[in-house]
Amino acid sequence: MRKVLLTLSVVAVATFTGCNNDDDNNSPSEIIVNEDIGSYQEIASLNLGGAGAAEITTFDATTKRLFAVNNGSTNKIDVIDFANPSSISVIHSISVTTYGGYVNSVAAYNGKVAAAIESATKQDAGKIVVFNAQTYAEEKVITVGALPDMVTYSPDGKYIISANEGEPNADYTNDPEGSVSIINTENNYAVTTINFAAFADQLTALSSKGFRIFGVGKNFTKDIEPEYITVSDDSKTAWVTLQENNAIAEVNLAGGSITKIMPLGFKDYSQTANAIDVSDKDNAVGSFATWKVFGTYMPDAIAHLTHNGTQYLFTANEGDAREYDGFSEVKRVSTLTLDATAFPDATTLKDQTKLGRLNITNTLGDTDNDGDFDALYSFGARSFSVWNAATGQQVFDSKNELDVKVKEASLYDDARSDDKSVEPEAITIGKVGSKQVAFVGMERADAVAIYDVTNPTAPSFIKILPTGDAPEGVLFIPATKSPIQQSLVVVSSENDGLVKVYKANKQ
Repeated sequence: MRKVLLTLSVVAVATFTGCNNDDDNNSPSEIIVNEDIGSYQEIASLNLGGAGAAEITTFDATTKRLFAVNNGSTNKIDVIDFANPSSISVIHSISVTTYGGYVNSVAAYNGKVAAAIESATKQDAGKIVVFNAQTYAEEKVITVGALPDMVTYSPDGKYIISANEGEPNADYTNDPEGSVSIINTENNYAVTTINFAAFADQLTALSSKGFRIFGVGKNFTKDIEPEYITVSDDSKTAWVTLQENNAIAEVNLAGGSITKIMPLGFKDYSQTANAIDVSDKDNAVGSFATWKVFGTYMPDAIAHLTHNGTQYLFTANEGDAREYDGFSEVKRVSTLTLDATAFPDATTLKDQTKLGRLNITNTLGDTDNDGDFDALYSFGARSFSVWNAATGQQVFDSKNELDVKVKEASLYDDARSDDKSVEPEAITIGKVGSKQVAFVGMERADAVAIYDVTNPTAPSFIKILPTGDAPEGVLFIPATKSPIQQSLVVVSSENDGLVKVYKANKQ
């Protein structure tokens, strides 16, 4: 692995507050911190209880506490003392069992913690529950759409926004609408929940650009599944990934309306820079080659960055197939009938050491509706991308660099080559001194990739950080909010329940 050392000067304004958060009585002091972002390393690890016990974390600076989703033996939020990030421990747990089923996400703002909790029957309306970060007392319960999967605050704290995924049941006989809920914290938590019905008449145009409506019945509003949210610096606009649908939606927060759907198109794996490993049975780890296959971006996490007046969206292009008892789109290439003109070497391609093992969707590719496949579309893009937020145009894709760097770090999981490879799932951006830095969590590599994204159209790889098993949440804490006035990265992993803390070296 290529080692890159970069010395940054971090100018942090540290405000030391008491429990009453009375900033007027404090005198902010400027501290200069020199950090080498190529030297991030683990300084603490905490096991919250194994599989399902750590998925998403949030940090409340007023109490110096982490709040971690824990759906292990019971559904709860673990509270972690973070005053000393190198020595962390659970000091309390907030049970959420009375509110419904799993708690899927948490977000903190100025002494409040919002939790996204699905119903016991997850097709029913879910809840956002707001707790006091100091006392843990319930402050408000807000009903939102079905299966709130991610919750966040706007930067100014005025809004809580939830992405309500609305997944169907196993038989696919109950498929609720996907929706976005906007909660006004300044108006007694008044909520507006909006669906995507206004765009139904644009389906043909959207589909021509890579948008997908493909579930049972192909009901437009029920088929859309919001996944993850990012919000503009001015708190006026949110962007929501529609993962299964391969698109990003734009939301006007003040107006309470969805203003745009931006389809993301497809990635061409026949291009040399996009070469991938498509087989887990070829007796070769990370054997990257070009193939006549397309990737469907289908992003999970999304992050926002403004640069020189232009707004950019960063996506972790995980991919996510629908696999239910009542409907499954996943097929291996070896089981398909390939069009003889498009694939004259079909017999060879379908060998398990070549394309035969690759998982693709059976909802795309039969372009002439004659029952065979004229093109192949796999899940995800094995990358992260940068998009112009105004136009939806892609301005950068990491191509196959995540695969390559993970292999160089001896972390490549060849057993996932036939599916989504390193599976980029999480992405967050933090400012360190004058630099903007992206942290990309890769679920199947058990690692985070660090990139300098100061120029959003030309991100530069820095290093790979090993993490726990299946990192789901990646949280950046800037020096201005950190208890030690140094930037910190917190990674929570869902398969082993580990919460890990990383810090860069001072210089």
